[in-house]
Amino acid sequence: MLFSTVHPMHIPDGFLSVVVSVILWIISISMIVIALRKVKNELGDKEVPLMGVLAAAIFAGQMLNFSVTGGTSGHLLGAAIATILLGPWTAVLVLTSVVSVQALFFQDGGLLALGANIFNMAVVGVFTSYAIFKGLQSLLSKYKWGLLISGFIAAWSSILLASLACALELALSGTSPANIAIPAMGGIHALIGIGEGLITVGALAFLYATRKDLVEKTTAKVTNSKSILIGGGVITIILAILSPLASSHPDGLEWVAEQKGFLETAKEALYNIMPDYTVPGISDPTISTIVAGILGAIIVFGIAWGVARAEKRQSVNQ
Repeated sequence: MLFSTVHPMHIPDGFLSVVVSVILWIISISMIVIALRKVKNELGDKEVPLMGVLAAAIFAGQMLNFSVTGGTSGHLLGAAIATILLGPWTAVLVLTSVVSVQALFFQDGGLLALGANIFNMAVVGVFTSYAIFKGLQSLLSKYKWGLLISGFIAAWSSILLASLACALELALSGTSPANIAIPAMGGIHALIGIGEGLITVGALAFLYATRKDLVEKTTAKVTNSKSILIGGGVITIILAILSPLASSHPDGLEWVAEQKGFLETAKEALYNIMPDYTVPGISDPTISTIVAGILGAIIVFGIAWGVARAEKRQSVNQ
């Protein structure tokens, strides 16, 4: 079948214990509060529109599962590219916007488990990317290819460490023993991370060729921020249109859950708005997925851009 329903899978309710979920909610909320305080002085003329369009593009990009091996698929995390372009604290807010909209509007990931999903992707993924990228750039920045190598390794590492964090949470919850969950999650996500790395390298190479100012940190005032909105919007729409081509194979977490016998512990969502990235009432699955992707991208853009505008306005008024 050429087109398939998109079904990426973040941690659903039922995989983690209530205690682990609540602890991760507390940690995630704390990190979000810190991020909101930190970004006030980091948002310039290019960061405000870039935060919105990058969040929308990551949302649309995550709908495009790619086949890996053995009937498994992976999807973009986007922590590395967000961190490289915006810095870690702003990236935390970008990924939080994406993951929250996925859970609240598309039932991708449970509500109780949302704190864990934010922690794994917006905290572990982001700060792993930041540490690896900064460390490698200190050694490789003098080389033309240093940016791409650093970006690839940072992106690959973000996938691997986020998956290991998830595996540890499963073990602490009693869902799957650590000696089973950790090698299973780490093994498959080490492969998925290659795809993440290649996507990140492609994005960095494209931006370096077309908008070098977005990749290289500069204090120069940006006068063409509208091009960020237009260019990012076009890329997001293209990704949404391509989303029905996503692999129908289960993603890494779902595959591990099925192989290790705890998939049935997942609980159904309390409500459905656009489940599995489809719009109720649209019978054609291809059109339904595309419309869902565009609607989701608009929602994510609105949240991320609104937060950026509010934080920048507050910093100006202080």
